[in-house]
Amino acid sequence: MAFQHLAQREGYTSLNINGDAFSSAVKEQAMTRLKAELGQVDLVIYSLAAPRTGTIYNSTLKPVGRAYTSKTINLNNDAVMEMTLPPATAEEITATVAVMGGDDLRLWTETLLAANALAEGVRLVAFSYIGPEVTWPIYRSGTIGKAKEDLERTVTHLEQLLHTHLGGHAWVSINKGVITQASAAIPFVPLYLSLLYRIMKERGLHEEPIHQMVRLFRDHVGPQQTPSVDAEGRIRLDNYELTPDIQAEITRRWEMVDTGNLSELSDYEGVKRNFRQLFGFEVGGIDYSEAVEVEASLA
Repeated sequence: MAFQHLAQREGYTSLNINGDAFSSAVKEQAMTRLKAELGQVDLVIYSLAAPRTGTIYNSTLKPVGRAYTSKTINLNNDAVMEMTLPPATAEEITATVAVMGGDDLRLWTETLLAANALAEGVRLVAFSYIGPEVTWPIYRSGTIGKAKEDLERTVTHLEQLLHTHLGGHAWVSINKGVITQASAAIPFVPLYLSLLYRIMKERGLHEEPIHQMVRLFRDHVGPQQTPSVDAEGRIRLDNYELTPDIQAEITRRWEMVDTGNLSELSDYEGVKRNFRQLFGFEVGGIDYSEAVEVEASLA
């Protein structure tokens, strides 16, 4: 709502719909508003995930094939501990792909095309993540990884679709690991991010999410830019994160880290602060003792 008000004050158009983005009703509502207030768009960013869609599918964060044991942080008491996750069932894999794979992106794109809401030469970018080998059993090789693979296959199909109809393009942007409400819930990942943040800050390579997005637009998908892509046609914003020396240092610290040296080896405090700031806490310049209106309008 703050963004909406700021955009309006500066003379920019900002449209918001508060609803289930997986639903047909919200897609139809979005098309109605687009046609009435914007006409067509020349760039689409798809960054959508949820724990479930309606009451049909529930996503699961589990390894595939066999159980996985590794270090994690108990976010309730800040202790480093070992955790074992059992392997996902076939049904859990299917449900996770349904929630977080490419099918909904395909539906959004087809709906936009049918509504004539995409401009000639449109660019579509879907966000994804690969991460390092230390997180692969729970992430890239796990249930969520199966969903990401499905998303990337879908984007390949949409590249052909958009190019045929509008001379457009579709890419996957593989982004750097960041702390979000979703990533904080993935076992093992908060510990990895705590180590990553500390090492990247020590090397002057750390990026907050907004810095990644500036780099995405400035170097890859902004006006007159031609994206640099890998062998699979993906934009790689994780290139700083996955440099060999950074990953080697993470591996070294991963073997050493425990509750006693967590603050010395990692930026766990920074990760916790970033997480709290997602919800408006620990933001500089805010007097939290002052009363605040909790009912605000998007109008």
